[in-house]
Amino acid sequence: MVIKVFLASSSGSTAIKKKQQDVLGFLEALKVEYAPLDIACNVDNRTWMRENVPVEKKPTNGIPLPPQIFNEESYCGDYETFFDAKEDNSVYAFLGLPPPPGSKEAQQAEKEFILQNGPVKNGTVEKKTTENGTVENKIIDNGTDETDTVQNKMDDNELDENRTADAEVEDENHEADKLVISLFPPNNHNITISPN
Repeated sequence: MVIKVFLASSSGSTAIKKKQQDVLGFLEALKVEYAPLDIACNVDNRTWMRENVPVEKKPTNGIPLPPQIFNEESYCGDYETFFDAKEDNSVYAFLGLPPPPGSKEAQQAEKEFILQNGPVKNGTVEKKTTENGTVENKIIDNGTDETDTVQNKMDDNELDENRTADAEVEDENHEADKLVISLFPPNNHNITISPN
């Protein structure tokens, strides 16, 4: 996935230039692969950007200003939404990319996953956004012999199997108690222990 950043190389506005530099500098710092697409010198880029910015995101004059950010064909947002994502440590989610392990955003995603599904002992959680926009959580084994899995729900067959197994263990424990009582019947003698 390549992030497309539509910008104007020959903008007369210093505010637009600063916003463009902020976006590009931050993407470079994160080592996110991106393609800067100039709308000032390339009519095709300008036309594509204007056609693909959602209507509700366009200003009242109908012409969106750079920078505009896309993940391939999917619209991510403009500078203001990028800035908000940056402040919230959610730039990867904004861009539709999985956060790298160890990043603040990955740690937040892991905390959210643990809150929803319980702790994961021997693995890490990878959060992946699918093409249709749903989020999948996957546990990656960290090389230990034990494998932990997280299940949100058990199906009815698994619940029945667990109940049957619990009942069998309870019956075995009851039989063991009977055997101990028959081998060692309780005596009716009162034993008192006195201190020396």
